[in-house]
Formats: sequence, structure tokens, C-alpha cells
Amino acid sequence: MSYIIRQAVEADQPVITAIVRRAGINPFSLHWPRFLVAEEDGQVIGVVQIKLHGDGSRELASLAVIPTRQGQQVGGALVNAILAGERGPLYLMCRDPLEGYYARFGFSRVDSGQMPSYFRRITRVAGLFTFLSRLAGDPRRGIIMFREASADSENHRS
Repeated sequence: MSYIIRQAVEADQPVITAIVRRAGINPFSLHWPRFLVAEEDGQVIGVVQIKLHGDGSRELASLAVIPTRQGQQVGGALVNAILAGERGPLYLMCRDPLEGYYARFGFSRVDSGQMPSYFRRITRVAGLFTFLSRLAGDPRRGIIMFREASADSENHRS
């Protein structure tokens, strides 16, 4: 089966929301103009976006693929496609088991001293949820990762 990756359109909003919610990731700030979608036979099978935060930081976010297509490189294709259009530094939030996955795209873990204000604030809030999750028996924790500006952006700066 083959799929295409394209810019989301307004009609994709309900399915973007449904895919992200089903994946159990942050369901806030899901605005279709920021999304790329993977589509197969007229059905959206995966989504990803870049969020811009008030402090100017940018975040790779909302990467989700429908369960029947997980493990088939759809997520990786979405990440590569969205990164192809990004030249500046990017952050992302994920659970620590995904660190190796995102490292293949040039992301590495950062500590709070290296984070912009948005991510420092969100990690304080997330710390409470991590604590509660660990009480419930979930040993995973959230991490922040960072990707430097690409070499192409450095060559185009004056």
C-alpha cells in the first residue's frame, strides 16, 4: 500500500483530532493549518505538526499514526517531511522510551537549563503528572529533546 504526505486542509480537522486523541497525546492546539497528514486511499493514516509557542520556540508535536499502520514507517516519513520544511531549531516532548526514535532525526535530550521558558514551565507541570503516573505504576517519564538548526539554514543566513 502506498500513501502520500500532504498539507492538511480544513476538512481534515476532525480526523486529526480523533487520531491524536486515540493516540493518548496532548489534544490541545490541534489547528489543521499547522499539520501534515499521511493519506492512503482517501483516508488520513497519520499526522504531525509544528507548534509555535509564545516565547518563540517551535515544537515538533502531535505525531500519531493509526494503529493498523504503526510500525510501517509512516511516522518516520511524516517526521522527515515536516523537518524538510524546517530550518530553525526545534524542540519536542515525548516519553523517555521514545528518545532513541527521535535521536535518528537529530534530536537529543536537554535539561531544564537549556530549555526556553515555555518548556521549563511545561516540565514543572508535567512533573506532577509524572509523579502521579509513577504512583499508578507507570515508570516512564516525559523528556524534552532539541534539534539544532539545519546546515541549510546556516548557509542562508546573512
